[in-house]
Amino acid sequence: MKLGVMSDSHDNIPNVKRAVALFNEIGVDLVVHAGDFIAPFAIDPLGDLNCRAVGVFGNNDGERIVVAKRFEAIGGEVYPNLASASLGDKDIAVMHYPELAMPIAKSGDYDIVVYGHTHQIDIQKSESLLVNPGETGGWTTGKATVAVVDIATLEATIHEL
Repeated sequence: MKLGVMSDSHDNIPNVKRAVALFNEIGVDLVVHAGDFIAPFAIDPLGDLNCRAVGVFGNNDGERIVVAKRFEAIGGEVYPNLASASLGDKDIAVMHYPELAMPIAKSGDYDIVVYGHTHQIDIQKSESLLVNPGETGGWTTGKATVAVVDIATLEATIHEL
């Protein structure tokens, strides 16, 4: 089983579509988004995923009620601060902010902890696998990335879009 991880797409629809195509090609079983979709229309491409999507709001997300309705329309879920999901026998926590992610990862309460906000790739393995996939939007760093986690091995790989 595989987990697709994205964050900080910031309305870059072409890159969201590239991420969706990559996740479908790899055959991920769940996609999590760690926030900063921005506008409601940025959710629509996630409807082309061949799996469920779960997300959290980031600091730049507006029109949250409409974003939530768009998630519902694609069969996904979005949460204000913390989302939790399971894939196989692994428990996953998703949030936007690193200051929330770091202590949760150290607690070992989840197998995988995902965060965004910094636009910087970060993969650490200790009590939990901690993953920041960088930025899907590519606006800040000039590099658009997502991550894929192999659930069996808890190994994360970064994919450039």
